[in-house]
This record gives sequence, C-alpha cells and structure tokens, in this order.
Amino acid sequence: MKYAAITKRLAGLGSGKWALHIEGRRKAAEGIPVIELTIGEPDLPPDPALLAECARAMHAGRTRYSNGRGEPSVVEALVEKYAKRRQGITARNILCFPGTQSALFVVMMGLLDAGDEVLAGDPAYATYEGVAAATGARLMPVPLRAENGFHMQAADLEAAITPNSRVVLLNTPHNPTGAVLSAAEIADIGEVCRRHDLWIVCDEVYEELTFGDRFASPFDNSDLADRTIVVSSISKSHAAPGFRSGWAAGPADFFDHLLPVSETMLFGVQPFIADMTAMALTQPIETSRIMRGNYQSRADLMVDRLSAHPALRPHRPEGGMFIVLDVSGTGLSGDDFATRLLEEENVSVMPGSSFGEGAHDLVRISLTVPEIRLEEAARRMVCLAKRLAL
Repeated sequence: MKYAAITKRLAGLGSGKWALHIEGRRKAAEGIPVIELTIGEPDLPPDPALLAECARAMHAGRTRYSNGRGEPSVVEALVEKYAKRRQGITARNILCFPGTQSALFVVMMGLLDAGDEVLAGDPAYATYEGVAAATGARLMPVPLRAENGFHMQAADLEAAITPNSRVVLLNTPHNPTGAVLSAAEIADIGEVCRRHDLWIVCDEVYEELTFGDRFASPFDNSDLADRTIVVSSISKSHAAPGFRSGWAAGPADFFDHLLPVSETMLFGVQPFIADMTAMALTQPIETSRIMRGNYQSRADLMVDRLSAHPALRPHRPEGGMFIVLDVSGTGLSGDDFATRLLEEENVSVMPGSSFGEGAHDLVRISLTVPEIRLEEAARRMVCLAKRLAL
C-alpha cells in the first residue's frame, strides 16, 4: 500500500527521540527504582483553584463545541496579556490551540511550503525538526555555542541564510540549554530578519521561568511587529501540561489567513479548559513563582554536585526547567553516556541526539524532581564518570 510523503518525512522524528525516556518508564514499570530526569513535566500540581474552575465549568455544561478562534474569555485574557506588551492588540491578533505544539504546527503550516527552510538554534527542542518537515520544509541549524552561553548570535544566523530561508524559529528561555535572550540580542537577530524578509516564530512557553534578567521577546519590539508570531501555553507556567491549552499571538492579517487552516485541523478547544485558562491568565496564581524558585535552586545544586568530577561540565541555565551537562570529558558521547547511565545507574536523562548535532556531547537533565532525588542522581552520574576514568 502507498502512504503519503509526510509519513516518510516524519519517520524517526516522533516518539523515537524519547526512546531512552520510554525505556526508563519500562524499567520503572517492572519495579526498578529509576530516577526519571527526562521530560519537562512539572512536579508541582496545578493550583487547586484552577482544577476547581475546570470542574465547575464542566459540570455547568461547558462541554459543547467551541469556535475556531478561541473561547471569548480566553481571547479577552490574551488580548489583555499581550496589550501590556504592545499597543493595538485585538482579538484578531490571537488564535487558541490545544497546547504549544499544535500552535507551532499550524503556524508553520501557514508560513512554509515544500523546499522552504526554517532557521533554528542547534541544539533545538526535539519536535522542531518534525514540525518543519511536516510542511515539506527543512530545519537548518544555526550553531548555539557554549562559549556564548548558547545564545544565538546574529552573525551566525546571517551566515546560515539561503535564498530558501523563510522563518527563524526562536525559543527563549531555551530548551534544552536554558539560555535567555536579551532585548539587545533579539534586536540584532530581528535586524537580520528584516534585511532578509524573514518571519520570526518565538516559542515562549518558559516565559514565566527566567531566573535573572527580565524576559524579552521579539513581540515587544515594534520594529518586528509585522513579522513576529509567538506561541505559548499554560503547560509550564501553571504546571498544567495535560490540559493542552495554548495559543499564538501575532499579526492580525496572518491569523485571518491561518484561521481556516486551524479550523480544518482542530475547530476549537474545550470550553471547560478554556475557562480554567482564562482564570490562569487573569488571577494571581503563584505556581510559576514557586517553580521558578525551585528550578533555580535545583540548577544550583546540580552545578555544584556535578562539577565535583572534572569530566562533567554542567552549564548553568538562565531559565526553564532543565540543565545540560557536557560529558565529553568521559570519552563518551551524550547518547552513550545517557544509555549507560540508565543501564548501570538507573537514572534516565535525555541524550543529546534528541536535540541535534550541536548537542552531541550533551545530556539534558530535567529539574522537575525534589532536590533529594536530584542529589542522588548527581551522585550516580559522578559514580559513572569515575568508572569511565579507570
């Protein structure tokens, strides 16, 4: 039987990137005490008020069809959110989706054709390559160098541009490295995009989880307003990944064109989850503040413990919920180190290959477990590094 070309383009770009995570879950199901440090799933539960609002709305009958753009309460909340960052925001600048991933997928469908190119930092989040490939486009790497704190450099971006380049995909705070772009860096990147007439798509799902400097976005730069689309959700900010509630914000004309694409695929989100999302966006929920403090202290702990062995070089993140560890000093690649760590020490981390060639020497460690578990995981990583040095 014949299958559509998209199935070939996406072969190996789905759950295969989480193979070690899946293997760790399999071992845990067999009763082996695995310390899971793979996916970005917050260990803090959603605020009880959000759960109560979701249940209230469901029992009140908010279970019927929605519309294609988004429930009015959420759209209004998002207009208010983004109007604080830039003037002139209306409902036409907003489109709601079930999660950041679907927002990113549909946005790219509206921007790219076969043969186009998407420029993204390398390392990059594991699904970006697949999102580009789904459209028939290619993900083109822009090196993110450790000596630059994994911050994208405008010169590196410009060097990667070809006649087929259409979109620059940014992610700040960055997954997996935790790099947070400054307003000045974004302005430099934006100037390159203006000169070459490129769209900017910015994944801002970790917006509320910066540790030091203030969060900056191309959306807030008036010179970039006509070419910037942001995608985000409540998955990370409100510890609600399973509710799948996200959105995109950007130029009204683009969303007018994109709405039929979204409606063909999704046609609306769940109203009872939308009511919870509206509350999350408009009420003083403390979840992100608590997580921000937790993740920063956990990152400090891991930097301290892992630096105890000279073959392990942790990179201190500036935001997000992960830390990357350079394991090249052990003589192993990130993939081989992660495999042996699971096999020999029952600790599961994400191997570098899930994030691109630029992460060959890295593993990504999730900070979403209590410090006592992280400390034990770090001890086991050091034990493995010591054995490898013998």
